[in-house]
Amino acid sequence: MKKISLFIVASFLVLISVAQPPKVEAVSGMNFGKPVTASKAKSVKKAMKKLGAEEKQIKIKGTVTEVCKAEGCWIRVASDNGPILVRMKDHLFLVPLSLKGKEVVISGTGKIQETSVDMLKHYAEDAGKSAEEIAKITEPKREVIIQAEGVLVQ
Repeated sequence: MKKISLFIVASFLVLISVAQPPKVEAVSGMNFGKPVTASKAKSVKKAMKKLGAEEKQIKIKGTVTEVCKAEGCWIRVASDNGPILVRMKDHLFLVPLSLKGKEVVISGTGKIQETSVDMLKHYAEDAGKSAEEIAKITEPKREVIIQAEGVLVQ
């Protein structure tokens, strides 16, 4: 029983140490996740008009405004109605912090859904927000969420 417990603890520690953003410079042509091309990518503004509560395949191009500082497991992309949350599908890949400010093409699925207060606070912590900023989060938010299968740096 001790060996099993030790194995579980060791595995957990390894996962924690590995789950960090890649430490590379995001340069044009670089792919994260599944390979993506810029072909048939729509602007964020055009793509958002077609999204609703049901999940749809989507390919957008836009500018990254924020990257998860804890793991690189999500980014936010600029839009006219505020930043769009893009999560790396099933945490199968991570993106580097250097993606902030870069133009990207994202392929995946998107929909409009409500994000709970707990998740909003979690994202704020991942983004390095102050305790005061996190405490101001008191209501859930309806927002566009994209599950990215791949990200291409333009």
